[in-house]
Amino acid sequence: MEDVYGIKYTKPEVVLLQDTGIGVAESAARTCYDSFTNSENDVIKNIEYTMPDEAMCDEINAIDDSALLDDLAWTYFHHSILEHANLSFLIRGTSRGVLQEHARHRIQAISVRSTRYTMSGLINAFVASHQGGGKDFFINTVLTYDMFVVSDDAYNRLEIGAMYDKLAFQKQLVEDFYAISVAKSSLPFLEEFAGDSAKLYEALQGGKKKRNVGDAFKHIISDNVKVDMVVTFNLRSLKNYFTLRDSGAAFFQIQWLAQAMMDVTPKKYLDLIIKKKNV
Repeated sequence: MEDVYGIKYTKPEVVLLQDTGIGVAESAARTCYDSFTNSENDVIKNIEYTMPDEAMCDEINAIDDSALLDDLAWTYFHHSILEHANLSFLIRGTSRGVLQEHARHRIQAISVRSTRYTMSGLINAFVASHQGGGKDFFINTVLTYDMFVVSDDAYNRLEIGAMYDKLAFQKQLVEDFYAISVAKSSLPFLEEFAGDSAKLYEALQGGKKKRNVGDAFKHIISDNVKVDMVVTFNLRSLKNYFTLRDSGAAFFQIQWLAQAMMDVTPKKYLDLIIKKKNV
């Protein structure tokens, strides 16, 4: 948790799900120069004489150092070779604001928690609130979701209250609000649990989820909402990402994310993409 501009924020969590190693990148470079026998890695030398079998491929992917890659990265700046190494990160608890920044990095594979499919609890809380609980029921229910990067309950009550007001405004404009917010099989719950917000909410949560419910309600959420995602970068693109996003000029939340990603990136990759500091 960190205080920025007077507001307390939680920081994202990151796990490295997989990395493909630097051995393939050296193999690619040696292919360009037909210089397999010059490698300090015996398994790379052997590619000169034989096509790699499964055991050799395992050895290639386990390589931790490559003098050639170091020269290409820092002496000759032949960074295209780095595109043969890939890393995938699981990211939890960054913000939709960061997601906008992240999308500007063209060369990445990114899969993000979808608001189309994951807003049913929020909408169920609003529907249930109209059975006696009112706005306070909605706010108190949504507060339990831990859905914001801002960690101040007083601030988040304002945020959730604004969500309620936007939904209430929309409800006035839509002839059959429940048709777009509740699955057809759950509509009978509205009558069965009339007057009891808590029981209606529990029933709606246990019932069938409205398909694509977020399509009608994306407008209610802000950049404060947490986002989970899996991103895969090749090493050249990751170099660009860290250069731009670990900079003090970057949005502070994406700086936090870049730092967390660097923390779980093995040294063998960082040595090729982060300029070594003079000691």
